[in-house]
Amino acid sequence: MPAHVAESDSTPDPTRTTGITDPLGHERAHLAASRAALRGMREDVQALDIRDVTANWVNAAVLQSQIDDRIKALADLSHTPLFFGRLDYLHAVGGELAEGADGERFYIGRRHVHDAAGDPMVIDWRAPVSQPYYQASRTNPQDVGLRRRFGYTGGELTAYEDEHLTDPAEAEHTSRLLQAEIERPRVGPMRDIVATIQPEQDEIVRSGLGGTVCVQGGPGTGKTAVGLHRVAYLLYAHRERLARTGTLVIGPNRSFLHYIEQVLPALGELEVKQATVDDLVRTGVEVRGEDEAATAVVKGDARMAEVLRRAVRSHVTAPVEPVVVVRGSRRWRVPAYEIQEMVDELLARDMRYGAAHEALPQRIAHAVLVRMEEAGEAPDDRVQNAVARNPAVKAAVKAVWPAVDPAKVVLRLLSDAEFLAAHAGGVLSEEEQKRLLWVKPARSVKSAKWSAADAVLIDEAGDLVARTHSLGHVVLDEAQDLSPMQYRAVGRRCSTGSATVLGDLAQGTTPWSTESWGEALFHLGKADAVVEELTAGFRVPREVIAYASRLLPAISPGLAAVESVRESPGSLAVREVPGGAAELDAAVVAACEESLHNEGSIGLIAADARIPALGAALAAAGHAYLAPGEETTAESRLTLVPASLAKGLEYDYVVLDEPGAVVDGEPDERTGLRRLYVALTRAVSGLTVLHAAPLPEVLVQA
Repeated sequence: MPAHVAESDSTPDPTRTTGITDPLGHERAHLAASRAALRGMREDVQALDIRDVTANWVNAAVLQSQIDDRIKALADLSHTPLFFGRLDYLHAVGGELAEGADGERFYIGRRHVHDAAGDPMVIDWRAPVSQPYYQASRTNPQDVGLRRRFGYTGGELTAYEDEHLTDPAEAEHTSRLLQAEIERPRVGPMRDIVATIQPEQDEIVRSGLGGTVCVQGGPGTGKTAVGLHRVAYLLYAHRERLARTGTLVIGPNRSFLHYIEQVLPALGELEVKQATVDDLVRTGVEVRGEDEAATAVVKGDARMAEVLRRAVRSHVTAPVEPVVVVRGSRRWRVPAYEIQEMVDELLARDMRYGAAHEALPQRIAHAVLVRMEEAGEAPDDRVQNAVARNPAVKAAVKAVWPAVDPAKVVLRLLSDAEFLAAHAGGVLSEEEQKRLLWVKPARSVKSAKWSAADAVLIDEAGDLVARTHSLGHVVLDEAQDLSPMQYRAVGRRCSTGSATVLGDLAQGTTPWSTESWGEALFHLGKADAVVEELTAGFRVPREVIAYASRLLPAISPGLAAVESVRESPGSLAVREVPGGAAELDAAVVAACEESLHNEGSIGLIAADARIPALGAALAAAGHAYLAPGEETTAESRLTLVPASLAKGLEYDYVVLDEPGAVVDGEPDERTGLRRLYVALTRAVSGLTVLHAAPLPEVLVQA
């Protein structure tokens, strides 16, 4: 299966199914024609005149916004191949061929392109007819005679590679173009993997909207890319529904979101929002404080949901007086026991607190209307609404079922030991309750130094009062790091929709990280989700992943190691540096300089405490460097990465400073070793490990 840059005399002739004497020239001509067709599609949209089809300025603004989005989606990105593959079917797709006619041919690309007559020039990779490009094999060719992959340099088509899936004489080979695309140097933000999706990845990408999918995948298995491509696929297959309900990608931090933000626009999807969990829950309070790890673990425990439920419901009290409504010369009396029955019924229905607060005055008003009808009057709905707004009814509701501010409920729980004990009794131990209480109670919601975990509690309390809006689909990446309460917060955002959950249990680096996907999915509210495991690694070289996998027995016993498909001899170097900090700093700078002789991005990863010293050493040597999330360019390719922010990022070459310091920078050894596992697996082409202190024993012993 050779890769052709021009006509080649090696192995089977790729023109035998086409009758074309200059295949590369033919494909370049089709590329040029496709780009011209895309420009025509864009110009057609730009030329639309909406003046005579809109009734008012509001309709005009909405329609113009939709047109502008369509124009953006039809942009021709010069360095992004318009198509990356071709399928030659043996027969017609969904129809009959005339006797002796050739099968249909489709070019597979990132978006659909058609010519002026409406005939397809490029088929969207998400279309059903494109699926065999990813799934067809020699054992199951799916009626595909030829699969052709294209190679590009700077947006120019420079090579192609053929597979004749039904030819028993053609030997099976590893695709060199596919491997070259996977290994292509990484400069700039994360790119899509639409040209390299593997069969097991494609099955997850194309799974239906109705169910939640959880993807366990080790480093380099492509789980993040799979999640993003699944969003793109779902928007293609269920666009109208998701346009109404919305989609959201949730990442661990802003640096990660910045890194992945160009993937969906490159696939023509511009409307998917991105956020962190902190972004979701920080509505109405300012996070200025930080919890100790032990306190954050308690606040993130799922038992806090019950504590909050009790605290919110504690505001409901028994009525002590009847309600007397005066209308004209008549007085209508609803006794206290009857109001209590209404309260009991609302409590039994387990309605949200705010909905019940709104329902109670209507229940009281209805009781008054029953009495009015019994007295011979004929009240209507307007009378019931007027009674519900009567001062006596409003006063009774305020006394029995008052409005509740979620932030004030949490403030009281964290400030008032008696209030906390009353609602955490039998749920949290006395020691856990002590951990929750602030040493110096805040006077108000605004003055409180809320932590990130507190914001999640307020979000939970808010949902107890009023239902959180649910989206159609949510992608949750690096999910292993969430606490049970954070899972609940995300689950509320897709309670009536579905989710794609992505993560790696071995990369859990928070004190509250989950130990099993079953537990995590239960807290997310998606216990029936399908769990898929990706074990084939495409990013990290075999030597590097094998070295990092030495940590697995200590950090995640029983988890299967990633089997990398990429061999790269010499991709791993572990060097001990004699001397102290100054010598180590100099050796790290030299290793970065050595790595910069290669193409692609360079990541210098170190324990957070080492970042200032290494930054100073790089500056002293005349090397400018980027922070995580800043976009690399051909001129600026070196990024200085704190170990705490390395998760989800990738670099062609990684220099890892002092593994022992990475481990020691965490509150416990297991978390430290997991942080080290993350740092060791960020490299695509080469990893250099430098240390002056002894390496962690688990690396040496293995």
